[in-house]
Amino acid sequence: MERINERLYNWASILDDGTRRQAEMTSQMPFIYPHLALMPDAHLGKGATVGSVIPTLGAIMPAAVGVDIGCGMIAVRTQYHREELTGRLSTLRIAIEQAIPLSAGGYNKRLTSSAEQRVEELAKLASTMDFDPATYAANWELQLGSLGSGNHFIEVTVDENGMVWLFLHSGSRGVGNKIATWHIAVAQEQTAKRGVELPHRDLAYLEEGTDEFDTYIRQLRWAQTFARLNREEMMDRVVACFEEWHGPVQRVETINCHHNYTERETHFGKEVWLSRKGAINAAVGVPGLIPGSMGTASYVVVGKGNPMSLHSAPHGAGRQYSRSAARRTFTREQLRQAMVGIEYRDTDAFIDEIPQAYKPVDQVMADAADLVEVRHTLRQIVNVKGD
Repeated sequence: MERINERLYNWASILDDGTRRQAEMTSQMPFIYPHLALMPDAHLGKGATVGSVIPTLGAIMPAAVGVDIGCGMIAVRTQYHREELTGRLSTLRIAIEQAIPLSAGGYNKRLTSSAEQRVEELAKLASTMDFDPATYAANWELQLGSLGSGNHFIEVTVDENGMVWLFLHSGSRGVGNKIATWHIAVAQEQTAKRGVELPHRDLAYLEEGTDEFDTYIRQLRWAQTFARLNREEMMDRVVACFEEWHGPVQRVETINCHHNYTERETHFGKEVWLSRKGAINAAVGVPGLIPGSMGTASYVVVGKGNPMSLHSAPHGAGRQYSRSAARRTFTREQLRQAMVGIEYRDTDAFIDEIPQAYKPVDQVMADAADLVEVRHTLRQIVNVKGD
């Protein structure tokens, strides 16, 4: 752990100058208390660094929460050992790709019965908040149970004991993005009206006690619930595909955690709004999930409750190359080499997700040694992504 200044502590041994400058800028916002914690996977983000933990008093910066509100992971440990799986993995991959809409604009054509129940839950929650999600996305119901693109994925993995885990990464989809984008614009408008000079326009904030702040918190919490239920719905479908392919699944253990969200927590004697933008809750005994990139390991962890990290840990490997830079640097053949032994869809579309575009996840986990304890190391045998 490195103390960059009195308001910024850093756990990243791999940290480029641009990311450091961005984190330093955010840490100097007047309502940060007690300090910003920079996680081992930190890299440049919109307004605030991805991989940062931002405690605030009396204000929240919507861009510092992230545009994919509630993005996170869910994992299910099954009762099966790798040696028991005899079917063709390509058959399972294709079944999952057909059961779950992939890619940025991929949504359901109709809802499953379980999705209908979850949509009803979300609709009731929205009504208690005097909020209609359709004002942001008319088809929000059909987005539930869809994956998205980029670094979102579905995987079948095997731990160090050979036990099979089902594992996926996604968030609040288009409706969450539109909610976040709207409130970032509102924050920019509000700070401009107050004549506030910002070091960067995406550090615009909403002040606690205002209608705009309260509206954002309500809709943020709704989007976080959407993201959690979205992961649950997809996992139900992955389990169903696995059961049809191999046999009944016992959910021996389930972990579902956000890594783009805000909650009220107490740190260093004060109740703060704690925004984890690309970070997971790592309070003492709290289980968590830290994915690597496609082709590398992921980790099931438990928090150590490090107070200086604000009870937080990294959410993944963290990019070293932008998507455009990765496409210029790496080839489809290099991706194939990285994915040897893993069943995946062989396409140029995934070049920007090649493991070499990310920090080495082993280094990230070494940097996080005082933040979490590793319970299981998971390695993919099937990978599903959207274009």
